[in-house]
Parts: sequence; structure tokens; C-alpha cells
Amino acid sequence: MYLKILLTGGGIALLTCCNATGRREMTENHVQWDSITVDKSCYEASVNTLPSCSLQISFIYPVDLQDNAVLKSVQKQFVLDYFGNKYADMTPADAAEKYAEDYLHSVREEAAVFDDSMPAFEYYDVSDNRILYNRNHLLSTTFSRETYRGGAHGMHVHISRVTDLKTGQLLSEKEVFIDDYRDDLAKVIVDNLAVSNGVDNPQELENLGFFHVNEIAPNGNFYVDDAGITYTFNEYEIAAYAIGPVTVQLAYGEVRHLLRADGPVAAIAF
Repeated sequence: MYLKILLTGGGIALLTCCNATGRREMTENHVQWDSITVDKSCYEASVNTLPSCSLQISFIYPVDLQDNAVLKSVQKQFVLDYFGNKYADMTPADAAEKYAEDYLHSVREEAAVFDDSMPAFEYYDVSDNRILYNRNHLLSTTFSRETYRGGAHGMHVHISRVTDLKTGQLLSEKEVFIDDYRDDLAKVIVDNLAVSNGVDNPQELENLGFFHVNEIAPNGNFYVDDAGITYTFNEYEIAAYAIGPVTVQLAYGEVRHLLRADGPVAAIAF
């Protein structure tokens, strides 16, 4: 059994640039980052029925912003998204350590019911997060986890967030889009799914493994960047497991009529 935690630090400089039309400036947010890497496996020679397990964490989080109150809010949200509610009030390092401890404990508890007649398998929990966009006071991030604890297959979870670095709070759809946006945005999403899956009629998506196309709607799991707004739907959310997580990239030209002209994304989209 071993545990390795690696801490590294890095800063991102402040800079500005203009797009080709000169309509807006893009300002890189000044953020300094640290990362925690956990690479842990377990095996108990005295308990030969214990399934093997592996835990891999690759967690990046902010350690310096211009506003300390905003930093604390953003850092807490990072911990919450990555490790869950139980760890939300811990420091990133403490949360990673406690999560690893709890994971091993849970494997031991489950292994207590195993006997030699049961087939061997490996538990695993592999996760990471990435910074997708870091400009104009907006920070887009994504968190991914793949787990297996027995059964027919593992599970995958992908969570996208947009944080307003002026306030330290997550952006909601209602802050990004105009009132009564949901039906129109749902249509844009479904139309994109039809195009990306090569069908003329969106209803044909149901023949490919999608569920109830008329019920597909924006789910709040999105991020923004210079190109547009990207939504992610996790396994079983709108389609069968075999299709996997579904990503829908919406160019600003497709949704600009639904965006708040004075909203936090306006500086990118208009």
C-alpha cells in the first residue's frame, strides 16, 4: 500500500489581446494554481479475497486571486465538485487525504463479504479536473471521474462549471440566458444532436439509443469559452450507457439571440 502526494505551484500572467475584428479585449485572469496528485493502490496479503483497488487523483485548484474572499469561495467550490459535500469545508490537501482514507476503508468493508468463490475484480476510482477557459473574469472548469465497484461496467461522471471571478460564485443558466430561454435552447441542443449524429429528423435519435427526444433540455452542466457554450449530458441522462457521455457544442451564433446582452458572457459572445 502506498500513497504519493505531489504539490506543484504555478502562476498565470496578466495579459490582454484583441480579436480579429477589434470589437473586444480578452483579459487573462490572474490566478495562481497548485495541484495535488494521489496515486494509491491497496493489497492485503493476509486477506486473499480482498479485491485489488486503485485510486488516482489529479486535482488542480487556485491558491491566489486578487480578492482573498473570492479565492476562498472558488477554492471551496473546487473541493466540493471534486470530492463531494462531505469534504467541502476542508482544505484541498486535507480533502484529498481524507477522501483517499475513506476510499480504502470502504473497499475494506465491502471486501469483508467476499469469499474464494467470488470472481476477482479491481475497484478503481480515477479522477481529474481541467481549466478550460480563464479570461474576462470567467473561469470554466471540468471535472471527470471514472469508477468501478463491481457490476456490468464502470461509471463516468463529467461536471462542467463556470465561475464569475468578480464574485466567486458559479454562473447559473438564468444569469447567462434571457427569460423563457429553456424551450428555444432545448431545440438548439436537439438540432445539434441530430446534425452530429447524421439524422435529418431529431426523432430519429431515439433509434440510435437516445431517450425521449422531446424531453431533452438544458441541464446546467455547461462551460463557456471563446467559441461558444458546451453542454455535457452524463451516461443514462439522455441516452443509453453504450452511447456514453454526450457533449453538445453550441456556437455563439446559434444562441446569441438567447443570451443576456448585459450578462457575464456578453463580452465573449457579442
